[in-house]
Amino acid sequence: MSKKAVGNEALVTEITPQSEDFARWYTDVVRRAELADYTPVKGCMAIRPYGYAIWELIQRELDARFKATGHVNAYFPLFVPESLLMREAQHVEGFAPQVAWVTKGGTEELEERLAIRPTSEAIIGTLYAKWIQSWRDLPVLINQWANVVRWEKVTRPFLRTTEFLWQEGHTAHETADEAEVETLKILALYKEFAESELAMPVVDGIKSDSEKFAGASRTYSIEALMGDGRALQAGTSHNLGQNFARAFGIQFQGRNKELQYAWTTSWGVSTRLIGGVIMTHGDDSGLMLPPRVAPIQVVIVPIPRGNWQETVLPAARDLHTRLATAGVRAHLDAREEYTPGWKFAEWEMRGVPVRLEIGPKDIERGQVVLVRRDTRDKQPTPLEGLEDRVRGRLEEVQHALLERARRFRDEHTSSTDSREEFVALLEGRPGFVLAPWCGREECEAAVKADTQATIRNLPFEDQPGGACINCGRPAITRARFAKAY
Repeated sequence: MSKKAVGNEALVTEITPQSEDFARWYTDVVRRAELADYTPVKGCMAIRPYGYAIWELIQRELDARFKATGHVNAYFPLFVPESLLMREAQHVEGFAPQVAWVTKGGTEELEERLAIRPTSEAIIGTLYAKWIQSWRDLPVLINQWANVVRWEKVTRPFLRTTEFLWQEGHTAHETADEAEVETLKILALYKEFAESELAMPVVDGIKSDSEKFAGASRTYSIEALMGDGRALQAGTSHNLGQNFARAFGIQFQGRNKELQYAWTTSWGVSTRLIGGVIMTHGDDSGLMLPPRVAPIQVVIVPIPRGNWQETVLPAARDLHTRLATAGVRAHLDAREEYTPGWKFAEWEMRGVPVRLEIGPKDIERGQVVLVRRDTRDKQPTPLEGLEDRVRGRLEEVQHALLERARRFRDEHTSSTDSREEFVALLEGRPGFVLAPWCGREECEAAVKADTQATIRNLPFEDQPGGACINCGRPAITRARFAKAY
């Protein structure tokens, strides 16, 4: 069957329904929407142009936020000498199973093994020790956009791959209070970004000690809820205390003339956010992209009737120019080998927020047919003033996606003091479950063994105590549990 003859229904059947197999649905969407592809390197993906365009928009918006808060970009080496990586004991222990090592350069054995960075605290800390001499040199607020390698046993495109792209901020401060303010400022920045740009509602909080970053004093996270009720860690911000400063000798002369250690932080988000967008908003027809991170916000599909190349096509081209001039990321699909129906299904599958259909009758009426991806509502829309109307619809879609995702999260968030109900909720109605926890790692591990659920984070807001969901001892807080990616 030629692509021209493929109907909407036949095309959509190439994507496994979410209700049948959510994991397969996810892989089908990544493949069909040409976001990424598998490679001969086990666990490593190639990010295709459409997927990378989403990452570029994420990168652009985050980078602007970092710079607005005083951070600057730099770049640090991909390789970390083994002796440096080994300096922070907890850090080494936490990352040891995932480190990839270089042992030869050409045909020569290296005198010292080089780790391919799983994260950059070690190499950056070494350089900060060189650059920071006085309190006047502080704060240091640096971010880098880079790739990292973590040797993963089980991989899935965007969500968990051996090599992935991210940003990692590394800052050094004069006081403990300044470092804590920085850590929480970035967490709030991540939350605002996820909700305003990705339309992905998140819950913030502090990680339990067993879930915190290796070597950190405290780790904070934002957690999102995916369409299958599983949680996704969408970003982390770490207060490293003086642990890494002591390990790498980051010292400065204080205002009192005494030598002291700096207080440092690190924080990051990655291409995992693309996976989060897919699983938060997608449906059985494919992607559903929030307009602010959609590479194509509007697709124009001319309807080929009569002498359409002389009538409809020029009007469609003019429309494309008008929208592009107005700052809308528009695309004109004038391919003759595909039917309009095939194009409708294809662009729906790719998640384009708005489609404009224009045919001979539309031109006579001075209108286009505007179709929203999220609701599939069709609305005749006047050509006059179309730019403002399209921008308005894009904002409506953006907000509608956020509110829909927020409703889903709220409907899949429960609270219980009953162990029996706790287990049932995690089995029958996945989502976030708030339950009392005594603070002991043994209970956290027992819950994970019994239910596969982990503590995603501990809410900032005061939570009533009660009896620990596992052991019955007095609880210190209500932890936010969920099965997670």
